[in-house]
Amino acid sequence: MAISPASPPTNDDAAADKPAAGKGRATPTRAEQEAARRRPLVANTKEAKAAARAELNERRARAQAGLAAGDEKYLPARDKGPQRRWVRDYVDAGWHPAEFVMGVMVLVILISLLPPNLAIGGFAIAGWAYLVMMAYLVLAIGGMIFLAIRVKRKVSAKFGAERMERGLGWYAAMRSLQMRFMRLPKAQVKRGQYPA
Repeated sequence: MAISPASPPTNDDAAADKPAAGKGRATPTRAEQEAARRRPLVANTKEAKAAARAELNERRARAQAGLAAGDEKYLPARDKGPQRRWVRDYVDAGWHPAEFVMGVMVLVILISLLPPNLAIGGFAIAGWAYLVMMAYLVLAIGGMIFLAIRVKRKVSAKFGAERMERGLGWYAAMRSLQMRFMRLPKAQVKRGQYPA
């Protein structure tokens, strides 16, 4: 039996055995690449919106709780620092006439709703209430001024005059003007429990 010699490979066979040069597709243009990477910033599905809203509410609740607790991480710049914390504790430990100004004003408004012919000693009750409110405002402002002076003196003694932050007196006066339950950060000390 005669053995026939193997036929020489043709060009088609060589091309099939040899891997193709290049990647076999055209390079995408820059615009096509950017379009492929582009994603919407906010998903349009209801589930994605609800999840985003829930996450935002959770972050807000955490921040609000941290602010109320006086956590430095969540405090605004005006409340940060050991000196501001000390001033908050000092103000929260005392009784201040300024924190009752809103209550006195509401009381005067209610009294002013009484009939104008009600009088004590020939002077209308609304007029007396107005005079009492003005006297109380003078007392409250005087208390705020004395509190600011006292706070500056005590902070200077505790932290050093050269390290004392600016605006601590104003900070103390404005905090004393708020009702205790409305203050943020919330009071961390009880009445009479002054910081050292």
